[in-house]
Amino acid sequence: MSETAPATAFKRVMLKISGEALMGDQGYGLHPPTVQRIAEEVKSVHDMGVEICMVIGGGNIFRGLQGSAQGMERTTADYMGMLATVMNALAMQSALESLGVFTRVISAIPMDQICEPYIRRRAVRHLEKKRVCIFAAGTGNPYFTTDTAATLRASEMSCEAIFKGTKVDGVYDKDPVQHEDAVRYDNISYDDVLTKHLKVMDASAIALARDNNLPIIVFSLDEPGGFRGILAGKGTYTTVGG
Repeated sequence: MSETAPATAFKRVMLKISGEALMGDQGYGLHPPTVQRIAEEVKSVHDMGVEICMVIGGGNIFRGLQGSAQGMERTTADYMGMLATVMNALAMQSALESLGVFTRVISAIPMDQICEPYIRRRAVRHLEKKRVCIFAAGTGNPYFTTDTAATLRASEMSCEAIFKGTKVDGVYDKDPVQHEDAVRYDNISYDDVLTKHLKVMDASAIALARDNNLPIIVFSLDEPGGFRGILAGKGTYTTVGG
């Protein structure tokens, strides 16, 4: 007999993770066991009846800003970074579907042979049918990060919160890896994140979330069961806004 899923206050959420989260202990690329572990985390929340959107960065394969810093023209570098996010999205789709979770990869840059183009009403319908929607290729425009893309898509999809999976269990006043006396916030305002220059998301994403009153929940993706636990009202995390 299956375990009864715990009640959750959220019906539709956005999960934003970095591309680096998929490379495990490697310095580059995809680490299949790590991809599978994250897919299992997503499935555990999907099993609660929550509708899930995802945006995955591309920094494990190519980061536009790094390419630009090495002399590559910024627009070209950003488009290459967008294509990297499509590769990550396809890897996550494969892992989720191996677990029996129906998934759609939806790209802001049309590439019909491998994924769907972004059409808002169609994406909403996929969510209503309990398919996980992975939004790839950022916003489709250079000079915008995947943080901004996640906030934009979360707003368009009427998500109730953005879950930002990181390597630490919330937002700290300084880097907890380098400073033992770092203090974690339980709650912090959008404006404080901006004025204190806390590295939660880039400023455009924070401002867009603030303008749409969209809370950002920062938690550790490395904590097994952390995503599901927070949705069930447990765990350690920081809420930005809300």
